Amino acid sequence: MQSSAQIRAVEIEPEQNERETNFGPLASLMADPTIEEIWINSPNRIFVARGGVSELTNIVMSVGEVRALIERLLMWGGRRLDLSNPFVDARLPDGSRLHVAIPEITAVHWAVNIRKHLVRGKSLADLTAMGVMSSEVNKFLQRCVDDGINILVSGSTQAGKTTLLNALISAAPIKSRVITIEEVFELKPKLPDCVALQTRDANLQGDGEIPLRRLIKEALRMRPSRLVVGEIREAESLDLLIALNSGLPGMATIHANSARDAISKLQTLPLLAGENISHRFITPVVAAAIDLIVHVELDGTGARRVSEIVAITGRVEGDLIEIEAIFTLDRKTNSNQPRYVTGLGKVRGSRIPNYESDNRRRSSLS
Repeated sequence: MQSSAQIRAVEIEPEQNERETNFGPLASLMADPTIEEIWINSPNRIFVARGGVSELTNIVMSVGEVRALIERLLMWGGRRLDLSNPFVDARLPDGSRLHVAIPEITAVHWAVNIRKHLVRGKSLADLTAMGVMSSEVNKFLQRCVDDGINILVSGSTQAGKTTLLNALISAAPIKSRVITIEEVFELKPKLPDCVALQTRDANLQGDGEIPLRRLIKEALRMRPSRLVVGEIREAESLDLLIALNSGLPGMATIHANSARDAISKLQTLPLLAGENISHRFITPVVAAAIDLIVHVELDGTGARRVSEIVAITGRVEGDLIEIEAIFTLDRKTNSNQPRYVTGLGKVRGSRIPNYESDNRRRSSLS
């Protein structure tokens, strides 16, 4: 009779063998739970990110090993990589995200990034325990999600935007029907009624492409109670804004240096949809569609924090959309748990729920 330890070993062994078969020399890095991302600049320059800080590894591969590795990984994702399509963005079997660029786009070697699937399943409570936000911010965000507030998560690359977005979606009421739209599947909300949609590249003949804009339009026909776009970068921002202005609650992420920059960028991206879209038209649409911006950041020590939460009041002066600070990270404290300077407790002319704090200092970002 096998012991429990022997049974566990038998269960783990196939997973280890599969990882070694798929990832070859990188298998040990993929198995390390402290490593967040792996990137290959050249066969003898392989880096990892651990705790938000990059490290050079001692792993050395040959040119052939790098190419064989990518070919194995792309077989599962169904994406192609060749001279006519020198970039690829694909999802791996374990949920990690693969990006590859090849010469002549790169100078000499293949550039490979593997962003590991580590903390996508974290809840708001988990993120609070990790020091990403305070319990006060956690409770406030939970109330906003319950009330169907339209939320935009902003931040830089690797700041934790997707992780926070996934936690916010998972906090939605259990009966919510959520449609997620992404370029590559990353979001995995813990909800029973969720449909995930992914874009598709064109084939060799240039046909069959399905962009984010098409997916947003199709999602509206699928009876969503909440619409989520993994990241807005281009003209699809217009379709999302129009959908949110129809009364459908939604969320998305955007690359930006601050909450104010996120609003400015969201006023600019829809202009890519066509010459008939003007800044004068877009500004009030943004002011009416987005209720809350949650900005996350990655500091020099590798810590990820919610640095500010601002509300859009709905008021516009010229091209400037007025925003009002709700929570702003207090950078004077060195505690592991973040502390915040807060507003007065109520945002005028907004759907944002009341919030209370012992700290009544008000910060204006408008």
